[in-house]
Amino acid sequence: MIKLGVNIDHVATIRQARGGVEPNLTIAAKMAGRAGADSITVHLREDRRHINDNDAQILSKIIKTRLNLEMAATQEMQKIALEILPYSVCLVPEKREELTTEGGLDVLKQKDYLKNYIKPLQDKGILISLFIDPSAEQVMASFDIGSEIIELHTGQYANNFGAKGEDKSFKDLLEAAKLANSLGLTVNAGHGLNYQNVGRILSIPNLYEFNIGHTIVSRAVFVGLEKAVREMKALIS
Repeated sequence: MIKLGVNIDHVATIRQARGGVEPNLTIAAKMAGRAGADSITVHLREDRRHINDNDAQILSKIIKTRLNLEMAATQEMQKIALEILPYSVCLVPEKREELTTEGGLDVLKQKDYLKNYIKPLQDKGILISLFIDPSAEQVMASFDIGSEIIELHTGQYANNFGAKGEDKSFKDLLEAAKLANSLGLTVNAGHGLNYQNVGRILSIPNLYEFNIGHTIVSRAVFVGLEKAVREMKALIS
């Protein structure tokens, strides 16, 4: 059964709209866990636009599932990860001006740097995931540097869902996943997945986990967070 990682960044986005402590991120993480989330994902961005250092520290101590820390491959973020020791780290590209992560990490162009970067994290028992575009070159590069997990960027598929480019985008994901499986990599998927488009992705064999956030938080505005998580869990089950 495919697992569900719930990204709660946008609970923090609502909080940051006015400052203060509401909605409380700790409560959100616990509610998602009660509703069946297998892991909680937060992206600690350089500009701290939603998740902040204190959030990451607290969540690392209180959640009873698994904490997946998304972050850029910077020395600052490496230091934070080594302090809080999340279950896994997902390395993502990051630009200050983007609204959300726009593409996958170019592992191929940074192989030497990333291989050295992830070693101290792995030495502390943190699993490493690389958020990559679905291409054979990026899958092979991820394998070469010793990552245990890849997360396939499903944004292109999500953008093309119901349109002319959907089949091509899906095929790219399918082929990348098959290659990763053949290399022994764990394969996750995420970005832009929602209650309408996630169904087709389920046909990709041997996926381990979806990381889904925005659509769940959006749905929660109308039905509550626990119900929104349960509905997504039911869809992928």
